[in-house]
Amino acid sequence: MTLDTLQTQQHLIVRQRIRLMVNQYEVHSVDPATGGEAGILAFAQQKRLAFKEQVTLYTDDTKQTPLLGFKARQVIDLGATYDVTDVNGQPIGLFRKSFAASLLRSTWVLEQPGYGEITGQERNQWVAILRRFVDSLSWLPYHFDFTIQGRPAFSVVRKWGLRDTYRVSIHDPSLDRRLVVAMAVALDALQSR
Repeated sequence: MTLDTLQTQQHLIVRQRIRLMVNQYEVHSVDPATGGEAGILAFAQQKRLAFKEQVTLYTDDTKQTPLLGFKARQVIDLGATYDVTDVNGQPIGLFRKSFAASLLRSTWVLEQPGYGEITGQERNQWVAILRRFVDSLSWLPYHFDFTIQGRPAFSVVRKWGLRDTYRVSIHDPSLDRRLVVAMAVALDALQSR
């Protein structure tokens, strides 16, 4: 996978792999004819129980070629900021959970340099409340809509299934897909924190 290929995608599928000691995710392009998974665009890995949250994304599951990563600025913080960087450590953007706004409905804020704040919030407040206050319902699917200045930027929809699977639709062609992929992976890896 090349960065140019990733940047042309309008739809992605992010699927979690079931592993014991790490969280792993596959990022796929979408076959326009079937709507199903096409080629793998990126592979992400997050160590569980890490002292400081960090996720590295690679071009594939051989983990030979890093593509990007995100890392928490703080060790433990409910509203931690995560810096997203390219393979050379150059900033792509950042994201953070808006703690106060997330009490009843999870809210995330992304920033892409020169672009302004992109705010993402769970679409259905009732599902959000159920997932928070009834532990046995934390598996319920959810839908995040991300907007910039009232315009749709992208959306992430968690689907039903044995494995966590997310459908990502990118509405704003100017968005850096690496930032979108980092946020989609973070929604699974960090959402329950």
